[in-house]
Amino acid sequence: MNVKSTKITIKYWLITISLLVDEVEQNMQEAMPKQWAMTKEDVFKAIEKHDIKFIDLQLTDVLGKLHHITISTRYLDDNTFTEGVAKLDGSSIRGFAEIHESDMLLRPDPSTYAVIPWSLDGKKTARMLCDVYKGFGGGRFSRDPRFVAQKAEEYLKKLGYDTSYWGPEIEFFVFDKVHWDATSPYQGVSYKIESREAAWNVDGTSLPIRFKEGYYPAPPQDTLMEYRNEVCRVLTDYFGVEIDAHHHEVATAGQCEIDMRFDTLVKMADKAQTYKYAARNVASQMGMVATFMPKPIFGDNASGMHVHVSLWNKGVNLFYDENDPYAELSQTGRYFVGGLLEHSRALAAITNPTTNSYRRLVPGYEAPVFIAWSRSNRSANVRVPVYYKGRGGMKSKRIEFRTPDTSSNPYLCFAAMAAAGADGIKKKIDPGDPVNEDIYKLSPERRSQLGIKELPGNLREAVEELLSDSEFIKPVISEDLIEVMTELQLKSFIDVSTKPHPYEFYLYFDV
Repeated sequence: MNVKSTKITIKYWLITISLLVDEVEQNMQEAMPKQWAMTKEDVFKAIEKHDIKFIDLQLTDVLGKLHHITISTRYLDDNTFTEGVAKLDGSSIRGFAEIHESDMLLRPDPSTYAVIPWSLDGKKTARMLCDVYKGFGGGRFSRDPRFVAQKAEEYLKKLGYDTSYWGPEIEFFVFDKVHWDATSPYQGVSYKIESREAAWNVDGTSLPIRFKEGYYPAPPQDTLMEYRNEVCRVLTDYFGVEIDAHHHEVATAGQCEIDMRFDTLVKMADKAQTYKYAARNVASQMGMVATFMPKPIFGDNASGMHVHVSLWNKGVNLFYDENDPYAELSQTGRYFVGGLLEHSRALAAITNPTTNSYRRLVPGYEAPVFIAWSRSNRSANVRVPVYYKGRGGMKSKRIEFRTPDTSSNPYLCFAAMAAAGADGIKKKIDPGDPVNEDIYKLSPERRSQLGIKELPGNLREAVEELLSDSEFIKPVISEDLIEVMTELQLKSFIDVSTKPHPYEFYLYFDV
């Protein structure tokens, strides 16, 4: 082959490769999750078509609990979407408002319209998620978690990131029954968990799952496959939530995980709340109970909510750099990691907001106790997944923050992460060298040499960290919301810490 023909051949292949890359990128963009697109006109048509009698207006409180008020569709009109529904007493919602400022409006988001499948005939009631407004023309309510998420999304856009994608891995437990007595603390407290899968189940009618051996067992040992199928069907068919996969998780006694396809910040927070709503209701319909309490079982893994995130602009994943030999992570991505690491201890008050959260954050159960970053390494609290290499991994390049758990408010969790990462980018915070060792097995001296710190050991410590390191979060979370949230958290910490624990009788009754 002569030089001329060789040049022509090389040019041909370069053009072909370029076209293939363009085609791959186009396919990636087409494969991005579709946004819910219902308008108020669509809602009116759907109500008439499906003979909807009632609309459930749903909102989320400061600590992440879903609330609702139901109205007749006869009173749903244009003003409902433009002015809102004057039915909310904000003083009756935890952390919302004092009694002298309690008049509030709920303005439904038509894009979140969905028929509730467990309502009468599956056709009579629909729901919409709502934005909360102060009454008498007072504008948006600063403590509405959905408003916080919306502010965070706009904040990232102002910084030059027109899209951010979020993907939480939400774990939870499904039990047959749970009993507890905490109503008479002067006489003592107790709880009991019943599960046909539990390692302590000895009724001989099922195959118990041993502690830490619940990952991917096939039926009949996995007794919840049909339950998870039904949750997925409900989420997909009725609520427009795209599901990637579902499986049994590591712990005994019914630990589950259902993976949603990634989406933008507010949409994914909406979907996370919808996920919890569906999981609880389907369990109830099937005579079981679902809980997102992080650590209900002693001696086994707890439920986490690892959150995956990437920043994009004009269709380009800004966390991807094919020239980075370590993890194909860009400098922007490294700075984002730096922000997460810098503020990890303060973030814990938002990403791990309950006293029970810190039963999870202990060594030995795959929970991220130590503040460090790495590729693949699940003992670090920030991980860069490296399943793919090269241009084929461009779309999936992301950062995984492993600290959060399922008791967190997803609106506040994602917003706080966005603020921390953005702070890292703005200040060019260097995350330091990655840690490629099993941090759990390192000696305290070795961890000290590597500069590895630990997450807070309890909720009060986390709250104190947030109060001393809150500047980074103020662009998205108002001071009054931080104040109210931390007051509620400190109250719960005192409530738990001042009551004798049953195990203390075992340890100390004979002192």
